[in-house]
Amino acid sequence: MIVRFYIDQFQPGNFEYRVNHEGEDLFGDAGLASVKECLVAALEGLGSDALGAEVAYKNVVSGTYPLASLALMSAQIAEHALNTTAAIEELLR
Repeated sequence: MIVRFYIDQFQPGNFEYRVNHEGEDLFGDAGLASVKECLVAALEGLGSDALGAEVAYKNVVSGTYPLASLALMSAQIAEHALNTTAAIEELLR
């Protein structure tokens, strides 16, 4: 199965995430310090059924990744999510 990681920021240094599959929230957490921490925490909570995840920061999907890639390159994927969302937000202004 492919899940979606929804990550949001409500104030500097205060992020939360939800892991969702087919419209149903599976689990999540709040009060994390970064997008990378959200990715790592979301990965740790997944069972063996998940094969990959879409990453969405502020409801902007930045990509779909195999779990192994998310685990090995979480810092780069977090940076990509931040940059993708910033680019989209700039277009919407």
